[in-house]
Amino acid sequence: MGNSAKRKKEKAKDFVKPKLKVGKAKAKPDNFTDTSFKSKAITLTQQSLTLSAPSTSTQFTHHLSLLSSKSDSQRRDSLAHLTTTLTSQPSHLPPPQPVSLMLPSLLPLILDSAASVRGNLLKFFRALPENDIRDHVGTLMPYIRAGMTHLAAEVRVSSVEILGWLVSVAGEEVVSVAGGWVKTLNCFLSVLGWHVEAKSKWTSLATTGSSGTVTPAPKSTSTGSNSNGGKATYGKAGAKGRPQVRFLSVMAEFLNAGIGAAHSPSAMDTSSDSEGENAYMSTFPITTFSSHRIPNSIASPYLTLNLFGAPRDEEGEMYETREDRWRVFVSRGFVGAVENGLEVARGEGGETGRASALVAKVLKNARGELEGDGSDDEF
Repeated sequence: MGNSAKRKKEKAKDFVKPKLKVGKAKAKPDNFTDTSFKSKAITLTQQSLTLSAPSTSTQFTHHLSLLSSKSDSQRRDSLAHLTTTLTSQPSHLPPPQPVSLMLPSLLPLILDSAASVRGNLLKFFRALPENDIRDHVGTLMPYIRAGMTHLAAEVRVSSVEILGWLVSVAGEEVVSVAGGWVKTLNCFLSVLGWHVEAKSKWTSLATTGSSGTVTPAPKSTSTGSNSNGGKATYGKAGAKGRPQVRFLSVMAEFLNAGIGAAHSPSAMDTSSDSEGENAYMSTFPITTFSSHRIPNSIASPYLTLNLFGAPRDEEGEMYETREDRWRVFVSRGFVGAVENGLEVARGEGGETGRASALVAKVLKNARGELEGDGSDDEF
């Protein structure tokens, strides 16, 4: 009896409907076999399904667009690729993209926070054609001046390096562009700690002689003091004053381009003048015909008049002649501030003293030639 009752209960289980609870999955049968599987794949960051590789110009444009990336390494690598492309092609070929189209993406990197990006940017600038750079000095200078007055010391150092490269490539254009003389001098005085206030003793003591020539302001009796009476400091940004040595060297190159004898745009070719006078001797009684001709050494002789531009102040003016730059250099008190700071730099000796001697030599030669007084042997 027991065995028969047990068999009846087991048979009845097959016809019993299971009661399912809400949210509970249905039980899997005993003979269930798991047939699911997982596959592994290799994904490449850059894939191309085309049979032909992109051209050099296409790659150049692509990496140029990546300069606005948020990744420091991406901007650095893109600049390295652009530099390699320029240096690997023949020198007579133009860049894959015009310089005017590349500058809007390159100029913000002058103020980049990553040192590697700024270093590769300088390498890229040096790979550009020099003739193309001379046409865009006016676009470069505002960013360079912003970098020279940046809060970060590393950005100031790299901006001065870029200015040194630009002066070596297009020195005459740098000092003669609108704002390129006075504004850049103010940046140099700020970065070196020699800045003088607008109403300082140097400006008030600068006088104008009876002949119309500007007489430089006398030097301060307290050596190494600025307009506030404190000691003029460099604001050191690196170890052992190395940035200050570079600042002084670039400043010497900048002053030499502005008031040096070798870079005077006002000195016209005498041979061409004599030929012009001989060709136009029939214009008597105008005996000095060359003085009334349009100078050949200036690309835009009427640009200084600013006929169609916005009004500019004295700082934003263009000073294309050596005499005009020296006049402003003296009248605004730059000469006194620079000489006062050079005394402090010379007292430090070493590399700083030697670099300050380069600046002092440029000032001495400019004063002797432009003012006719070469007896100043202080430096």
